[in-house]
Amino acid sequence: METKKYCFSQYIEEVKGKNMIAGCSEMTPEAENIIVKNLTYDSREVTPGTMFICKGAAFREEYLNAAFEKGAVCYVAEREYDNVPLPGMIVKDIREAMPVIAAMFYGRPWEKLTVFGIGGTKGKSTSAYYMKAVLDDYLEEQGKKESAVVSSIDVYDGVESFESHITTPESVELQRHMRNAVDSGIEYLSMEVSSQALKYNRMDQVRLDVGIFMNVSEDHISPIEHSSFEDYISSKMKMFALTDTAVINIGCDYPERIAEAAKAAGRVITFKVGSEEGADFNAFGIKKNGMGIDFTVKAGDDFEEEFSLGMPGFFNVENALGVIAGAMSAGIPLKNIKNGLAKARSKGRMETTLSNDGKILAILDYAHNKLSFEKLYGSMKEEYPGYRIVGIFGCPGGKAFNRREELGRIAGANSEKVYLAAEDPGKEKPGDISEEIAVFLREENCPYEIIDDRGEAIKKAIYEAGALAEEKGEKTLLLITGKGHETRQKIGTEYVPCISDAEYINRYIDEYNSR
Repeated sequence: METKKYCFSQYIEEVKGKNMIAGCSEMTPEAENIIVKNLTYDSREVTPGTMFICKGAAFREEYLNAAFEKGAVCYVAEREYDNVPLPGMIVKDIREAMPVIAAMFYGRPWEKLTVFGIGGTKGKSTSAYYMKAVLDDYLEEQGKKESAVVSSIDVYDGVESFESHITTPESVELQRHMRNAVDSGIEYLSMEVSSQALKYNRMDQVRLDVGIFMNVSEDHISPIEHSSFEDYISSKMKMFALTDTAVINIGCDYPERIAEAAKAAGRVITFKVGSEEGADFNAFGIKKNGMGIDFTVKAGDDFEEEFSLGMPGFFNVENALGVIAGAMSAGIPLKNIKNGLAKARSKGRMETTLSNDGKILAILDYAHNKLSFEKLYGSMKEEYPGYRIVGIFGCPGGKAFNRREELGRIAGANSEKVYLAAEDPGKEKPGDISEEIAVFLREENCPYEIIDDRGEAIKKAIYEAGALAEEKGEKTLLLITGKGHETRQKIGTEYVPCISDAEYINRYIDEYNSR
């Protein structure tokens, strides 16, 4: 179904009604009546009839000129560009105005979807895919289309399906994905909600039917992300004002602050891992079942049910519990919640590859910050006693600088050895980042090697584990974190194609099996 097309003057009136207009370039009646047929801030995506948004600290006038040459008919900016022969809407804040314009252009599609948003420092992508698995089991039973997902792993909206490299997209893309979903006959969407998206208005003009908040710990503190932890947590708390039903983990850090902020939502449901009372949903009796996990959930006096996860990681019970509470609050039947969680797999999250002789277990995970490392290493030591642990990871360039010490210390304290490799180094040299991490590995007396190429690092780790298996019968657990199934590395300012960690693991475990 094609959405209604509006003329330029109608967009101006919509933005003016939000008190976001700073002025306009000189308008002719023809300019006011221009019909906007496309919306973008990327000059490479301009087609005839485009309203072009001039956004970003790196924006240059030449981008607007390029848009004009490709058929843009008007622009939105924080200042007027006299040298470009296009009518312009001048706004006070481009980031505040952009979601208003995007929502109008795409027809407020979230109103026709049931939207589950997941926030927190750790567990967002796993929880999004758990929720998708639950919803898809429910929808399949009714003969309906699978649900949509917008995550840091990938995006599926019924029209587009691609590998993602951002947690929550800009408002223009987000509204487009929602419109694609609606036009494709999709009824449900699971999405990650990042602190950056909330801080920079990407989530404005969207309402979450259910907002699940997992946890919070210090992360993303850098000149280009959040200036302080207070800025970080304050940004995350903005999710609740956009939410009808808030589902919050009161077993994480800062529970009082989260509970107070959650009052901005229409309804609040609490969850917590642990048998003690105090939450609306509690999980306990957690135990290993092969490569999966079994646990019990109690909710009030009349609800006590057994659930199973088909992937390892005791910490995943927390992710599953939030999804159970959120799905039940939205009326998803219990049997579909159970079936979905038992089948759920999150690509690149706790993926296991076991060698034929059982001596090498490679676990692929996107863990990349302090909280995820603490939970991953702690859980693996408990779940796989008798395995020596070897870590393979890196840290991104130009941001989240605190991770270099935090991940170095956690991996160093819990690993027999660590391999440091490139992980989206950006404008920094991979070896320089690794050297910074290595300072803390040395302080933890952990042996390490720096091998910039991730494929070579994974290969050497598997080969060394194989040699120990053959010589001494030792079992090795390889924790390969950060990149998962990603097929791009950020080098400089570009995303460069690369082979995924998942492919490298399969390749070299296969070589070991066929030795």
